[in-house]
Amino acid sequence: MTADMPDGPRPLLRLLASMLLVVAPMAGAAPRSAEMPALSGPGPQAIGTDYRELTAGDRRIGVRVWFPAAKPASTDAAAPKAVYRHRRALPGQQVLDVEENGLALSEARPLAGMRFPLVLMSHGYGGWSEHMSRLGETLASRGYVVASVDHRDQPFTDARSFALSFGAVLIHRARDQQRVLTALLERSLFDPAVTAQIEPDAIGLLGFSMGGYGTLVTAGVALDRDAPAYAQFPAPARALLPDPDPALAKRIKAVVALAPWGAQPGAMAWNDAALAGLRAPLLLIDGDRDDVVDFERGVKRLFGATTGTERHLLVYRGAAHNIAGNPVPLPADADFQTIEFLTDPVWRKDRMEAINEHFISAFLDLHLKGDADKRRYLDVPTPIADDGQWPSAFGQQWGDTRAGDAQPGYWRGFQRRWARGLELHHKAAGR
Repeated sequence: MTADMPDGPRPLLRLLASMLLVVAPMAGAAPRSAEMPALSGPGPQAIGTDYRELTAGDRRIGVRVWFPAAKPASTDAAAPKAVYRHRRALPGQQVLDVEENGLALSEARPLAGMRFPLVLMSHGYGGWSEHMSRLGETLASRGYVVASVDHRDQPFTDARSFALSFGAVLIHRARDQQRVLTALLERSLFDPAVTAQIEPDAIGLLGFSMGGYGTLVTAGVALDRDAPAYAQFPAPARALLPDPDPALAKRIKAVVALAPWGAQPGAMAWNDAALAGLRAPLLLIDGDRDDVVDFERGVKRLFGATTGTERHLLVYRGAAHNIAGNPVPLPADADFQTIEFLTDPVWRKDRMEAINEHFISAFLDLHLKGDADKRRYLDVPTPIADDGQWPSAFGQQWGDTRAGDAQPGYWRGFQRRWARGLELHHKAAGR
């Protein structure tokens, strides 16, 4: 029941309506809730997955790949699916063992004879390669090869070891990304049947937090070695900071940076001139209450300073930093530090995950596949979703209808009312 109720003292009717809203969707619920926007959830392709390690000097980098796979024969209906496991253990915090069932088939054959864009995925500080596995699987099911880097951030036990660990992240994030990209393009990592699927000139980068910091460097934005972020670095450490690889950067055709670290006043990892040199289209996503990377002075600065390319900024009103990552099931006795790392104070993680999938799919399809039709999901009629218009007569039932051509005043792909709390801003190159 979704009819609008007229203003007035009808508490009993409203109570009954709210009870129906809770109970009705329970029967025959889909794997992804029917409330989610149009481009979220799995696409038509079967998915395969594999995990390999790359050795680079004294570093061992893990890489999880998801790829479009041949559909299993009817006799393979019980083909085993991937199970993703991770142990999160930090000093002074409760140990969390994560186990999630994936959609990918663990013994699938890559779909032969076709090429797909490559998306390199990079997690945040303290994350792991399957932290965004549901997003990775969704993109693979929609016709992408997705390689997620396991950076294996250095553990710490005290303030000194934390400083060393975080300093190592500043040095290695982009370096790891560049090494993995090079190995994938050289077909020296994974089965050749997997790497043969990669379209080498249609590459996207996707990074969360410190992963977003790395993606900007990998996409061609040079670091400012005199920035506040590196003030405590001794000269030998500054010499290890990564530079963009122009040959790789030239292949990058789209960048998705979720709550990227590095542009806030306390870091200023790039100057405005370097940011203006970014050429790959950019999608920024963050919560407007993100005090980790400073949404107002950091992420909005990135949006304004990257004048050399087209960019979008998707904003979750009221959300903090953790706007990416799977909605990990938490034990009832989870400590606050774990809850704070994996959830958001305001938004449901499964809701944010689906909205991210919707806009990331539209953005990557537009810029990596040349699907101009997907621009309709990005060209919203109003940047503040709450201002969207979708007239409705008294008692009119819309069900799970999503906005389309018949609802030009509302955000395309969302149900009536269900884009609330979002903003989507756009700047063309040169603005």
